[in-house]
Amino acid sequence: MNVSDSFKDPELCKKLLEQLHNELDGPLRFMEVCGTHTVAIFQSGLRPLLPKEIVHLSGPGCPVCVTHESEVAAFLDLAGKDGVILATFGDLMRVPGPKGRNLKLAKAEGARIEIVYSPLDALKLAQDNPNDTVVFLGVGFETTAPTIAASIQMAKQQNLTNFKVLSFHKLVPPALKVLLEDPECAVDAFLLPGHVSTILGMEPYHFVAENYNTPGVITGFDPVDILESLLIMVEQRKTGKASIVNQYKRAVADSGNARAREIMFSVFDIAEAQWRGVGTIPESGLVFKDEYEEFDALKALDITLTEVPQTPGCKCGEVLKGKMQPSDCPLFAKACTPAKPVGPCMVSTEGSCAAYFKYQVTA
Repeated sequence: MNVSDSFKDPELCKKLLEQLHNELDGPLRFMEVCGTHTVAIFQSGLRPLLPKEIVHLSGPGCPVCVTHESEVAAFLDLAGKDGVILATFGDLMRVPGPKGRNLKLAKAEGARIEIVYSPLDALKLAQDNPNDTVVFLGVGFETTAPTIAASIQMAKQQNLTNFKVLSFHKLVPPALKVLLEDPECAVDAFLLPGHVSTILGMEPYHFVAENYNTPGVITGFDPVDILESLLIMVEQRKTGKASIVNQYKRAVADSGNARAREIMFSVFDIAEAQWRGVGTIPESGLVFKDEYEEFDALKALDITLTEVPQTPGCKCGEVLKGKMQPSDCPLFAKACTPAKPVGPCMVSTEGSCAAYFKYQVTA
């Protein structure tokens, strides 16, 4: 058995589950804030094996899910402009905006929209179309923001003035603070995101334990990772002393990736951001520094975010805040399915509603 397979070892998982059942001394509501964790927990079959006292909540960890309605409206407005080519990751194509419209429909109606796999693909698109303005739709968390910042630096070096970025990036730690201060959420512990933490390291999460006495464990995506992390949470609850633990040391350095953060913050400043279903969160977004504002699509194309009514009946906000399980939404698996999503949590494969639907979870 190689090292990678050992984190999926059924016998080891069985022992960890037995230990978890033996050591758990009361209810534990844990929340993962990473879409990949959402899928991993269901895909591995762990969820129904956990003690019934453990309640699993899915938080705002899917980038597509937290993209605000007004931001989607801005995408659609841009798609209708002459001389503009939108470059986007594929999972944004079906995110519903005002009146149920999305980028996939806009493309079918003639908008120039290209699916790319990297911001470097968008740079190439700008090079190949010098008479058009190429706008890369910048969404996601700390994982993707450094690579997008690097592409902006490259555009500046190449004097590629027809390349723009719409920066709607989100930062994870401020969202955790909002969740912790909401008494209706009542999270006992956090499963902290593995991918985001490769950039951030441990330090930005310390406030979770120090200010709110809530355990947080940075972990990977295999069954052993998740079970070990739950055991760490249980142990901390027993002692009453919360801390942030890096269980995912094979991928995450305690100090994160300083070079990636340097690139990110050389291009962007921290500002407030709008999160779908959550609202405006201070210091949770990224905006352009003055020296890179020529690449800011918001300013260059005079884009104004407008108030957009919430979709009637959609409970994605309550799901993202851990106040409701996806299957409790009145639209779940009825009006809202992956084939015809009403809300963003049913769009991406990492969305909690889509995961519940795929794995037929009803509670």
